[in-house]
Amino acid sequence: MSVTLLSALALMLVLEGAMPLLLPKVWRETFSRLITFSDGQLRFLGLLSMMVGLGLLAFVL
Repeated sequence: MSVTLLSALALMLVLEGAMPLLLPKVWRETFSRLITFSDGQLRFLGLLSMMVGLGLLAFVL
């Protein structure tokens, strides 16, 4: 289990690092827009991200 969890974490870090590496201007603009969001909007984005991730996980498993 720990190998799988560490593999998933490593893959997440690789994917998270791809955008600033390949498109730094877009990445910076995206984060500057996120700063202007309200707490509720940010929470909704977090919930949506978690739900998509869980859906993908259920699909793969």
